[in-house]
Amino acid sequence: MNIPTTGRNALVASLLAVCSLGAAHAQGDAYPSRPVRIIVPYVPGGTVDLVARVLAQRLTEQMGQPFVVENRAGASGVIGSDLVAKAPADGYTLLVQSPTLIANPLMVRKVPYDVVTDFTPVSFLGSVPMVVAAHPSVPAENLKQFLDAARAKPQGFSLGTSAIGSPMHVSLEAIKFNGKLEMPIVAYRGTAAALNDLLGGQISVIIDALPSTAPHIQSGKLKALAVTTKARIPSMPQVPTVAESGIPGFEMVTWYGLWAPGKLPEAISKRLTEEAAKAMRSSLVTERLGAQGFVASPMGPAQFAPYITKEIATYARIVRDAKIQID
Repeated sequence: MNIPTTGRNALVASLLAVCSLGAAHAQGDAYPSRPVRIIVPYVPGGTVDLVARVLAQRLTEQMGQPFVVENRAGASGVIGSDLVAKAPADGYTLLVQSPTLIANPLMVRKVPYDVVTDFTPVSFLGSVPMVVAAHPSVPAENLKQFLDAARAKPQGFSLGTSAIGSPMHVSLEAIKFNGKLEMPIVAYRGTAAALNDLLGGQISVIIDALPSTAPHIQSGKLKALAVTTKARIPSMPQVPTVAESGIPGFEMVTWYGLWAPGKLPEAISKRLTEEAAKAMRSSLVTERLGAQGFVASPMGPAQFAPYITKEIATYARIVRDAKIQID
């Protein structure tokens, strides 16, 4: 039987499409066939690290291969993030990061990757409130009192942050700008280092994600001056919001996402998105993170990508208004 040329071309195209679709499904079904590493671009001990380890434990249990967290700290998260950006797009190197990933390029003159093109957003994982925490020696019981004291005697206080470009850093810069404070912000190589110096009294105040700070507040080693959420949080009803403390309209949370290198095959991306959503809805997440204010709200690339775009616009406005520029 003779098939016209146009008919043959259409038949070949259809067969190729079917084969391609079958290969994609097979690729997704076969993944993962070996251990997967999840890069955390900070030292152990912070909330990014905690979220990544809980996620890795659940993915290991769900997918039958080890998901192993590797801490690759340096340059406020840039070194570890760049490692993922330049890794093969095969699903075996992933990144758990915070808004630091999108904020860094807005304030640092040059980063070695493009947030939009060099990463595949796989899943939004969840968010937590942040808290303005102070050493007990600071003569203030809330943020308003601290702002008054710091304006009166700026040389008597110091501010610290876990990493340049982190939501903690950007929030602190916004409070410093709106509160008319004249003092430098000391940047550390992660939450653990900043918390250690705050606990030791080397710095006066930091803003940190609630999960890593709450135990120290509960033990009395630190005191909470304000929370960064729109409303007070149930676990600390006596702690005012930043907006209540003289900076109207202030609201920021820190959130966490799962990324892969750019151009991740769709089948693998879909599998990871589904498994991450299942993991974040597990009882393990509730037990390990829920009591500390973590709100698990997984969403896939269709929602996560536009959310990232919106957050970039928010951070860009704060960076512009506060004139934050890091050489």
